[in-house]
Amino acid sequence: MAISLTTAGESHGPGLTCIVEGLPAGLQLDRGALDADLARRQLGHGRGGRMKIESDAAEVTAGIRHGRLLGGPVALQVINRDFENWEERMSPWPVEAEVPEVHLPRPGHADLVGAWKYGASDIRDILERASARETAARVAGGALCRQFLEAMGVTVRSHVVRIGTVAAPPRSEALTAVDFEAVDDDPVRCLDAEVSAQMVEHINVQRKANESIGGTFEVVVFGLVPGVGSHISWQTRLDGQIAGAICSIQAVKGASLGDGWDLPARPGSEAHDEIFYSEQRGYYRETNRAGGLEGGMTTGEPLIAQGAMKPLPTLTKPLRSVDISTREPAEALRERTDSCTVPAAGVVAEAMVAFVLADAYREKFGGDHIDDARAALASYCERIAWIRR
Repeated sequence: MAISLTTAGESHGPGLTCIVEGLPAGLQLDRGALDADLARRQLGHGRGGRMKIESDAAEVTAGIRHGRLLGGPVALQVINRDFENWEERMSPWPVEAEVPEVHLPRPGHADLVGAWKYGASDIRDILERASARETAARVAGGALCRQFLEAMGVTVRSHVVRIGTVAAPPRSEALTAVDFEAVDDDPVRCLDAEVSAQMVEHINVQRKANESIGGTFEVVVFGLVPGVGSHISWQTRLDGQIAGAICSIQAVKGASLGDGWDLPARPGSEAHDEIFYSEQRGYYRETNRAGGLEGGMTTGEPLIAQGAMKPLPTLTKPLRSVDISTREPAEALRERTDSCTVPAAGVVAEAMVAFVLADAYREKFGGDHIDDARAALASYCERIAWIRR
């Protein structure tokens, strides 16, 4: 059975809604872990004033009883505390007060193209839904998918590897789940404390210069069994699904799997992961250049995916634009903004990768109840004689 994840809501509207359908009944949920993921999305040096207003938590309105999934759609709501400051401007129904329209599209945002497409004279009709605030609902839904994966032995983590011109050096040893235990305590969610300090300073310098900063995050998934996904059709290849899910995150302009961005410059002998076998380990690799994916399927090695995030398009010193009501030159919209959200984007990417993998696990192992899914997983591992890493 496929899993679907649907979100609704606007940045400054009453709240955000997420509906997740397709998870198995009987899965015991950790409410604290769900809200912890939402809190993690608000982390990171470079966040703006909005994060001082919001304290995100998920309210369950359907699909869960006494902490267990019932098998039907799960509905979650995240309240926008800032809505009380926007009640007239974002009221679902007409108001007596005159609400001024916004006519100053920001380069790099959905404002202008969205106004064209949907026939809006007020770009707030576009920018509210296009805002990355929507990802709070994705993280809430992704947290449910993460807990399903954890019940199946899979762990999803992320960290920041670049902010602006500051990049962490390549690691000499492969990451393990233990390496991520304190990542959220770091101000930019970087695993290298020395590089983290440089990233923080870079954000400070760019913020003082009225600039926003992009960067690169990496998602690492441990505990996957081989053969999830398929080579049979382009729709079922996990490479495309994961890349698409990461690139669906606001401001992300590129995705890479394994050593993907570096592989074009290497000869074939340095691009692939040789195969070995021993009685103790079964089939194994000594490298993981493919990032745990071959032919659109998991290999059993850790899945590694990176996302490249551009600088945010809302600037404290706006770029040049055009007033869409007069077509005269103007400065782009000034709106409260963050200077850097790469650490938060990594958390959102965790949620999106968890959703894709949860869907793939449901496709492969099925089961109306979590015990059925676990039994199918155990039977599969026995059939292929898979020795869990």
